[in-house]
Amino acid sequence: MWNSTGVDSMSEFKFACPVCAQHITADSSASGSEITCPTCFQKIVVPQAPASPDSKFIVTASQAGKPRPLPTELESAARPPASSNRTSLMASVALILVLGALGAGLWFFRARIFRTDSKRLESKETADKGGPLAPLKVYPIPTNILWTLELAKAECPDTTAAGSVHGMGFYCERATLQGGNLTLRQGPKWPPDLGVTVELHAHQGEELSGKSVEVASDRVPPLPKVTLRWKDEAQKAVNEKINGGYALKIVFGEATNGRMPGKIYISLPDESKSVVAGTFDAEIRRPPPPKPQANKPKPPG
Repeated sequence: MWNSTGVDSMSEFKFACPVCAQHITADSSASGSEITCPTCFQKIVVPQAPASPDSKFIVTASQAGKPRPLPTELESAARPPASSNRTSLMASVALILVLGALGAGLWFFRARIFRTDSKRLESKETADKGGPLAPLKVYPIPTNILWTLELAKAECPDTTAAGSVHGMGFYCERATLQGGNLTLRQGPKWPPDLGVTVELHAHQGEELSGKSVEVASDRVPPLPKVTLRWKDEAQKAVNEKINGGYALKIVFGEATNGRMPGKIYISLPDESKSVVAGTFDAEIRRPPPPKPQANKPKPPG
């Protein structure tokens, strides 16, 4: 039925010992039976004969008691073709190249993308706040205006009122006289970037025409109230009320065509020692009408 040298039979086939690789010839009718290898004397199981009698593949037997190996022809059928492997490899390489190109594109345009997003965010924040914030003008603190609480030593130059407000250089860009409130301010809008308001006792600005006001630092109330105005780092309006301890001198000219010229010197006892001195040309404004008061119900008689 089998031998290691070959047997003259039409149904014979060759197989290899799984232990010593000795080639053994057997008849196809012996497939599945257990034999002893004539070389290593190990128990082996004769494999199934090839489907084709003239097959050139040599199958391998299995050792008795162990799983049978796949026939060589079946192994070849189970192994994926080389062309399929090459196709998968090329697809992987193409995917890597595409991802690399996308990453390079994002890196190249990153500055433009993030700059655009930043501008959109800034525009949104600006819109939420009601418009862009104008930068504050910075004026130097004049050296010819000295802070003093003694009116006898106060000097008022014949130039536009300037000085220092809350430790910052001040220049009067606009002056208004509304009722008895004289305001010298810096900045295009209200509330001003910097400013000082003196509340004088008058109902109409014209009442102060040609008059002078002096307040010594040791004068006791009632006194005109003074308000310092500035903006913090977030450009929010900040006020400081000063009710006494300041030195003030104002000389009003004659009211003409809705304007009131004058000169002012004021030094304040705040921590920054604010001081403003010089000339002004105030626009006379009418005070707002008083708010109507609700009629109170009369008590029952």
